[in-house]
Amino acid sequence: MPQSSRPSKRARYQHDRRRAPRKMVLSKDQKQKFDELMERLQLNFDNRKLLIQAFTHSSYVNEHRIFSCQDNERLEFLGDAVLELSVSQFLFKQFNTMSEGDMTKLRASIVCEPSLALFAQELKFGEMVLLGKGEEMTGGRARPALLADVFEAFIGALYLDQGLDTVLEFLNHTIYPKINDGAFSHMMDFKSQLQEFIQRDNLGLIQYLIVQERGPAHNREFVSEVQLNGETLGVGTGRSKKEAEQHAAQQALMNVNEKEKLK
Repeated sequence: MPQSSRPSKRARYQHDRRRAPRKMVLSKDQKQKFDELMERLQLNFDNRKLLIQAFTHSSYVNEHRIFSCQDNERLEFLGDAVLELSVSQFLFKQFNTMSEGDMTKLRASIVCEPSLALFAQELKFGEMVLLGKGEEMTGGRARPALLADVFEAFIGALYLDQGLDTVLEFLNHTIYPKINDGAFSHMMDFKSQLQEFIQRDNLGLIQYLIVQERGPAHNREFVSEVQLNGETLGVGTGRSKKEAEQHAAQQALMNVNEKEKLK
């Protein structure tokens, strides 16, 4: 009887096994990196698989023939929604004199790709991403779109593992201080907001004063003070007089908001 040309059951099994998706397996060095990240961020994931998934790019999944659901795209989807909610809540509580339109503009400048990529870069998330060789060779680790996606995926993973309170606490150390420090003030006209608030309640007259100029001519810094009826409401600094006044107005609005909360 002629020998069959069909492969044996054992050969077919081995072939199918090589083609079948596999589970994620990290090296000792990779595991150590995630341990160091958690120590640096002072976090502890109950489900480490979620943490690893947040940093797993689709190129890594495809190259290593891992289950496709183990990349970070689903977590990115969730994290985007959690991030918008968290930032919206912060702006709503922190700036109770800000209009809906201005809050929308400010939120958009905070959760946009360039900003999220910068947050991820500052946290050194790029070093943690699991990438395929092709993506690595083309500079994917530093690509803004990839970094922004990783940041959103991390927020999604943190939300699933620890809940919204932990997400808010994390943002309280990473993003919210930047908002308070005026990192996004270029998107907002705080002077107009302050003027509208003062006029609405007939509180009096506001005046901006440049109280200090410091630094060499090529790197000048101005200090502005905004006063209401002669009383200082806020102080701000900037590379130009206009920027310093905007920051002073932002500080004044924050001070006004705090007083409103105490009533």
